[in-house]
Amino acid sequence: MVSVMSVLPAAERNPFEAQDPDRADIWTMLVQRDIDAFVAADWDAVKNDFVVDGFFGVDGGKKPNPDTWSMRFPGIGEYRDEWLRQAKEFRNTEFAEDPRAAIFRATRLEEIEISGDRAIAHKKFDGSIRKADGTLDRLLWQTLYFCKKTDAGWKITSFCGYLPNPLGGGTHGDGQTE
Repeated sequence: MVSVMSVLPAAERNPFEAQDPDRADIWTMLVQRDIDAFVAADWDAVKNDFVVDGFFGVDGGKKPNPDTWSMRFPGIGEYRDEWLRQAKEFRNTEFAEDPRAAIFRATRLEEIEISGDRAIAHKKFDGSIRKADGTLDRLLWQTLYFCKKTDAGWKITSFCGYLPNPLGGGTHGDGQTE
């Protein structure tokens, strides 16, 4: 019998599947399920991945200075609305390649720190999607997801996203290069 893992493209394979069920569950939630839902603009596919009570999201604006980051998503409703806006805009874009495959190629989630029933997952994007008009949609940012293991599995409690990738960029907080 051929395993599903062996037929998936490398970018779509869960690197934790065989050895670490907790990290595998977090990877599935933050990579596979998130990409599939985003491409389909299907919030219902991911809405149960969040702890609604107390959820918030910080927007780094792809800027290295945390003094410029904002509490853009004080609750799940604000995040859901922006997620859906972006997903619908994405669906209405004509691409010259499979956008789902391109997002998988650009996405890395290799660092997941678990301490008790809490986790920090470092999801990074570095790639591009070729549009039908010949331009590239550049994916270059990272997000830190803060998760909690509940009776229903791992859930997102908050995140700090749209951070530069790499973070820091070799400058001090005053903008001076190291």
